[in-house]
Amino acid sequence: MPNTKSAKKRLRQSLVRRAQNRSVKRMLRTLCRKVREQVEAGNIQEAESQFRSAAKRLDQAGAKRVIHPNAAARVKSRLSARIKAAKLAATS
Repeated sequence: MPNTKSAKKRLRQSLVRRAQNRSVKRMLRTLCRKVREQVEAGNIQEAESQFRSAAKRLDQAGAKRVIHPNAAARVKSRLSARIKAAKLAATS
């Protein structure tokens, strides 16, 4: 447990930040899952609209360092590749 006044404040701050970061990460997982579900269901238009909102949130989380920016880019790339593959399969 913290003893000094500044250490106590840092503990309070870290608890608040941890709760906020966990909330953002959970929301990101949900958004990515929704994109994947739409792709698997064959709803390409809906998947693309979900992807746009997910990509925006991923970029924001990367900019605020909630997740690493490269991790955000990797997730966006993989989701985009899934959508493109589904589009290609639907047209063939």
